[in-house]
Amino acid sequence: MQTRITFKNRANIDLSAALHTPNVGDTKAYAVFAHCFTCTKSINAAVAISEALAQRSIATLRFDFTGLGGSKGDFSDSNFSTNISDLIDAADFLERDFQAPQLLIGHSLGGTAILAASEQIPSAKAVASIGSPSNPEHILHLLSEHLQSLQEYGSAAIDLAGRKFTFKQSFVDDVKERRVDYRGLRKALMVMHSPQDDTVSIDEAGKIFSKALHPKSFVSLDGADHLLSSKKDSQYAAEVLASWALRYLDLEAKVVDIEQGILAEAKTDQGFICDINANGHQLIADEPKHVGGKNLGPSPYDFLGSALASCTAMTLNMYARHKKIDLTEVSVHVNHDRIHASDCTDCEKTDGKVDVFNRAITLEGNLSEQQRERMLQIADRCPVHKTLENEIKITSALVAHD
Repeated sequence: MQTRITFKNRANIDLSAALHTPNVGDTKAYAVFAHCFTCTKSINAAVAISEALAQRSIATLRFDFTGLGGSKGDFSDSNFSTNISDLIDAADFLERDFQAPQLLIGHSLGGTAILAASEQIPSAKAVASIGSPSNPEHILHLLSEHLQSLQEYGSAAIDLAGRKFTFKQSFVDDVKERRVDYRGLRKALMVMHSPQDDTVSIDEAGKIFSKALHPKSFVSLDGADHLLSSKKDSQYAAEVLASWALRYLDLEAKVVDIEQGILAEAKTDQGFICDINANGHQLIADEPKHVGGKNLGPSPYDFLGSALASCTAMTLNMYARHKKIDLTEVSVHVNHDRIHASDCTDCEKTDGKVDVFNRAITLEGNLSEQQRERMLQIADRCPVHKTLENEIKITSALVAHD
């Protein structure tokens, strides 16, 4: 659900915003999203990420910076410092009218601004940047042809992506003076960047990641452009970011009281969507769209196949290390099928259907044929493989609801 909101920044300028909230259930945490340079709150990445977070009961405020989109004010009077101020004011607005934000997300220069502002938003526990430069001065490459005019005349009308914006020399001076203290971040950090980004090089992501302290994570948005204009790219970024964020937020409305094991929770009115806590790791399960799901996460059989594939890869790598085999990489592809028992020549079952997991293993390295054959035998010793072939007993019990 989206609600249109207007709030005032410290300069008493009305800023236009949209608040994404869960369709059902309570909102458990709040986030702020900062859009890319000269973009608006309605860019695909902002909407997709806000929707993904709403699915996990996290409300997101995405807003237009001063002078952009639906926000008032003169863009020519804005700069990197005013962007930081707008972000802090957005966080203050949420704290005053809803709940202080725990998650901060920024795209491109908006990510750099988020990182700079985070120190002044004490409620934030996690920060994510998407395609962001490591320092604001990087943005000047977009204005390089006009820097001399700006210095001589104080302002210039510059065409960016087919739209004209008026910049002042004060904008240039501001980004040159500003630096981000990554070692002082003191919050969980996720850096997301595409190797194919031709607007902000992925080298900038490396600079951010290397300077920041742990906990930090890096996700490659392989194949995506700078704006995440492809729906599949923006949705992928959204799903990964949303799953990562849950690990660091205080979700007051959701208390998971388990020390070990798996907890899966699903609401009837949310279709097949299922939230999973696997020993403290937050996951989501769903079904494909062709069977009525929303395809927001792997299906239960996808998880089962993933368990077999990952266990096989771990087992083979462990064996190679132990035997000092020249194995550099293991790739395991698993798919699941169900066939009639009558079509299976080596199955004990003679009626009904049989579940079949087809496993294709690729071994990279300097291995002899004898070693490759041995590795294929070792694959069958994977603990998950053994579990699936052993007799399995499942016990169930109803637990009283408090």
